[in-house]
Amino acid sequence: MSKRLWFVLILFGLVGQIAWSVENIYFNLFIYNTISKSTSSVTLMVQLSGIVATVTTLFAGILSDKLGNRKYFVSVGYLCWGLLTLSFAFVTKENTQIWFGLTEELEIIQLTIAIVITLDCIMTAFGSTANDAAFNAYVTDNTGNARSLAEGVLSAMPLIAMLIVAGGFGIIVTTLGYPGLFVGVGTLMSLSGIIGLWLINDNPNLKKSNSDFISDLLYGFRVSVIKKNRQLYLYFLAMGIYGIASQIYMPYLIIFMQEYLHFDAIQYSVVFACVILGASVIAIFLGNRFDGKNKDRLLMLFSIIYIVGMLSLYITAKTTAGININLVMVLVGITSLILMTGFVQILALLGAQIRDYTPAENIGKLQGIRMIFFVLIPMFIGPMIGQKINETTNLTYVDPINGSLAHVPSPEIFLTSGIFCVFIFYPLILLKRK
Repeated sequence: MSKRLWFVLILFGLVGQIAWSVENIYFNLFIYNTISKSTSSVTLMVQLSGIVATVTTLFAGILSDKLGNRKYFVSVGYLCWGLLTLSFAFVTKENTQIWFGLTEELEIIQLTIAIVITLDCIMTAFGSTANDAAFNAYVTDNTGNARSLAEGVLSAMPLIAMLIVAGGFGIIVTTLGYPGLFVGVGTLMSLSGIIGLWLINDNPNLKKSNSDFISDLLYGFRVSVIKKNRQLYLYFLAMGIYGIASQIYMPYLIIFMQEYLHFDAIQYSVVFACVILGASVIAIFLGNRFDGKNKDRLLMLFSIIYIVGMLSLYITAKTTAGININLVMVLVGITSLILMTGFVQILALLGAQIRDYTPAENIGKLQGIRMIFFVLIPMFIGPMIGQKINETTNLTYVDPINGSLAHVPSPEIFLTSGIFCVFIFYPLILLKRK
């Protein structure tokens, strides 16, 4: 692949993942720390965001096929995505009180949460158009025989983005607050969109599609298409199971470290830095070594590693209460590295297999189906299970600032995630038999 193509993949892959990480980490913390210390609000936001992302990708993927264009969907999408992210700088309880003339604290909190969730859904629509639909199709269009290497590098982007966001961006929040974070990230995303107008070139083989829009919309749901692409849909199923297991704990991960493990921003940033750097190095090192290997066996291996990581993190959290905080950081770091190594390698392997088995002539049509298993099902079911675990364990405390009841995520979310992830072996065994 050319240097220009590598630059485009890395720029938009990294900036896109930074944007998603800010949404997945700091939007959750933003609601929890500044509006309401309730994990139920986080759960609702994640679920609605998943629905919007899937529906948007389904339509945008087909539309990019019909117009034979990825460039403007990516570039303009990132530009608008950034502007909407920037708009969160103006959302506060104080502004809600001023704008709507409210006096009751409960009404102010509820309306502010509604504003955040609504803006998040609109922002997600642009993000899914630009990243999930157009950029993913663009990667499949242009990587060809270097797909596993490209996927290995791109699979490290969520971890690198998480390192930047959870580590470096903590300093921005400490010094400039959440408004400074949203302005900085939004500006970065919009500038990337402008750069894309000059740098992105669509594959010359990408042509306009004259097929019927409704037919294209229903394409991936047809029984004949599913039977014809049986292996692809088994990988979709595996992705859905993996995604649900991940989303049981992922929305609450930083809150868990902050409230249950009692890590401050510096401490959880250090843990994240070590874990993510280690997992990223492993991902890039292994990326170009998977070509020619039996990826289904590798998926089984890393699924076991992922499950072991989640279970070991649960045991660590349950058995380290009251011991030296530095030792807790070391133990959590080791178990988290096992977890993140499995997490990123499964993502890379499934991503490569899904791209390899996606019919080249129907890439855009199937991006929405991919999102159903990659986003909709995991982000709807996973947080719902996680929230149920949090409600059942009922770990709470009284917020000293406003006297309200605050909810704390429990270690059982990792135990549940590990148990649920066992189901990933069902589609993998079917693929092996095939």
